[in-house]
Amino acid sequence: MELFLGGIAVLAVLSVVVKARAGVKKARAEIARVGTSPVSLVGHLLITAGVIAAVQWMVITYAVSNTTLLLVVLVVPALFAAYPVTKALTVMQVGSTRPGGGRR
Repeated sequence: MELFLGGIAVLAVLSVVVKARAGVKKARAEIARVGTSPVSLVGHLLITAGVIAAVQWMVITYAVSNTTLLLVVLVVPALFAAYPVTKALTVMQVGSTRPGGGRR
């Protein structure tokens, strides 16, 4: 039973990752074309957070004795959440590195 729940959790996390990657590509293209509504972003955020929370809740509820599974289910989404936050808070480049304003 634990192996089954672990498999379900892994599939859920992988599907979220695949959807997120596809969504990022689509969102970048859409943002470049027309821009994005904050309401749309909040909707996507809430749906993704709900999926992650539901998978975590299922594993925590039904596989309490499997410590490795608990760590994977709690740490992997945290790592995916930490990446964009860290990227958003990190200043990559200030100004141009080329003389003349960066244009050729």
